[in-house]
Amino acid sequence: MKAVLLLSDGIDSPVAGYIMGRQGVELVALHFVTHGNEQEQQIDKTLKIMRRLEETMDTSMSKIVVPHVDTLVTLSQECKRNLTCILCRRMMLRIADKIGGETDAAFIITGESLGQVASQTLANLFVEEQASSLPILRPLVGLDKVEITRIAREIGTYDISVSSNLCCDFAPQRPSTNSSLDEVLETELNIDVDSIVLEATRRVRMID
Repeated sequence: MKAVLLLSDGIDSPVAGYIMGRQGVELVALHFVTHGNEQEQQIDKTLKIMRRLEETMDTSMSKIVVPHVDTLVTLSQECKRNLTCILCRRMMLRIADKIGGETDAAFIITGESLGQVASQTLANLFVEEQASSLPILRPLVGLDKVEITRIAREIGTYDISVSSNLCCDFAPQRPSTNSSLDEVLETELNIDVDSIVLEATRRVRMID
């Protein structure tokens, strides 16, 4: 079975990938470049995480990097500012869904755990997942940060994840924690969603 893994340079998503990978799921690791001024540093850091996961699981996985800064600029300028994080996740899931179709993936894996950040409230998770036709699995949803950190240390990704503090340049000061699907769909009318997805998938980088 194959799945698209949304892999960030943080602590959580590598653990999610490890949990599913050790069950025999073939991973297509998809990383979105979100740091405008530190893109190469972000990519290098994430590639170290990807390769550490491969070593830990004794397997290889497809590694794909997606440019996402231009998309975030558009979202932050053209849509409701407090919804930027939710709109960002919806775009990521649309792109993952499209790449999943092209790679015969059966589902999408994310590192989300309920309530850790604003985009991971129950209401927001519901709104975000409506953007994907593929099922979304969240293997960390029942774990707390202590448990996630323990696993990250055991598999050797923790030190890489915390090696530099790369914060998103586009996070709003007051992100919505209780969005509605109607509100999000209305603000998405301000952008050409299909064109954004097409352009992003056209510009992906496959990493050896």
